[in-house]
Amino acid sequence: MKLHLKVWRQSGPQDKGRFELHTIDGVSSDMSFLEMLDVLNDRLLAQGKSPIAFDHDCREGICGSCSMMINGRAHGPTRGTTCQTYMRNFHDGQTVVIEPWRARAFPVMCDLVVDRSAFDRIQQAGGYVSVNTGGAQDGNCLPVPKDDAERAMDAAQCIGCGACVAACKNASAMLFVAAKVSHLGLLPQGQPERAGRVLAMVAKMDEEGFGNCTNQYECEAVCPKSIPADFIARMNRDHLGSSLIPSE
Repeated sequence: MKLHLKVWRQSGPQDKGRFELHTIDGVSSDMSFLEMLDVLNDRLLAQGKSPIAFDHDCREGICGSCSMMINGRAHGPTRGTTCQTYMRNFHDGQTVVIEPWRARAFPVMCDLVVDRSAFDRIQQAGGYVSVNTGGAQDGNCLPVPKDDAERAMDAAQCIGCGACVAACKNASAMLFVAAKVSHLGLLPQGQPERAGRVLAMVAKMDEEGFGNCTNQYECEAVCPKSIPADFIARMNRDHLGSSLIPSE
């Protein structure tokens, strides 16, 4: 398979950036998208050129670090992470446009690599519990209703990749924050901080420069873990209720 790649190159945060054209042949349909980029980088290095910088870690769809826009869609043509996108989803002679996430809160560091530490700061603002939950062997000591446990597990699947932000026209992080808030808010262990958690995490989200949700559902459409947007409604109810609690 032969592909024409239009790749975003940016040497640093202050660089204006540009698209760079590359043609790569001999691409196997069994390669993952990242493996294809590995092959391209090997060829660039052999030519004495700078390789394309991109994030990756587990390459198993778990860590969420392989974030990039492929032909205008977060993570590419399939509903999964970039590392789990295979070249069989492209055709011979196709032009593929590869870009980093485009969001003010995710500044481009180099080529396809963006700084997503804003997510870490939102998590640090309230994504924790203070109760002593014991060790791993104590995990089933506290009964949790089945429906609540399943919903909490659904929310906990969020890998923090940022696809929801990249797909949203407002660069909103509502789906990410809603998943983190709901994961703990559905469990008994998360109740002591429930009111303060949602207020703190939403406030931090706004502070980091993410936009507001306008119910376009683009976030839900590209989420590689299929996290539903109804978690956003749940977070909004929690936020409203917590805002009405008198401060001590």
